[in-house]
Amino acid sequence: MNAAVRLALIAASTYALAGCALYFLQDRLLYRPTPEVARPGAQPLRIERGTATLKVWELHGGARPALIYFGGNAEDVGANIPDFDAAFPDRAVYLVNYRGYGGSTGRPSEAALLADAAAIYDAVSARHAPIAVIGRSLGSGVAVALAAARPAERLILITPFDSIANVAADHYKLLPVRVLLRDRYDSAARIGRVSAPTLVVIAEDDEVVLRARSDALLAAITPALRRTLLVPGATHNDVQLSPLYYPALRAFLYRAP
Repeated sequence: MNAAVRLALIAASTYALAGCALYFLQDRLLYRPTPEVARPGAQPLRIERGTATLKVWELHGGARPALIYFGGNAEDVGANIPDFDAAFPDRAVYLVNYRGYGGSTGRPSEAALLADAAAIYDAVSARHAPIAVIGRSLGSGVAVALAAARPAERLILITPFDSIANVAADHYKLLPVRVLLRDRYDSAARIGRVSAPTLVVIAEDDEVVLRARSDALLAAITPALRRTLLVPGATHNDVQLSPLYYPALRAFLYRAP
């Protein structure tokens, strides 16, 4: 066996191993569960889902309109409690800990998170109306699926993508990630079934969800429903620190139909 053949075999083996590693480790890359942390100022609402129990932070439970928030793949949603308390004092707020996150039990997957989101919506709708939905990063995929299946007053998508498969392809250019991924969160395929006015918040310097991914999702939204906010200088993980962020979210939620 000559040197060129050996090098080709080594390269092929390395490529195959990288693909196998990505396939078997994809859940660890996509889902980064956060530990349970005590959060003063909110009540834990527990929802039974078969063998799993979901822990959802509840603020202002006596208010009539509601807001359900789905966070990022490594986000402790409870850290938002002070800001949501200040920004939405007249709304019931439900901050969702995904399976395996923040005191919720079970293992996360796309099928489980989407089914959980619908169950949480149904539980909230028994007490509140109307209901707005916010999703950030990974949570934008959950929020789009929910708003496509349940009536939403407003939908806000923060640093969203067209699909996780395309986000992964941007970062793993040499691997066939579109074939390997199990959980795809194909928001572009679902957003056409959303009838709610939709605000898309884009971080100008987002290094995780590249601009092309958010633009592809924007193009799939019904133009009459679409609003966009570009946050100057913001990155994927600090967009909420902009002074534009919470005022824009509140203004969109309370604007006239």
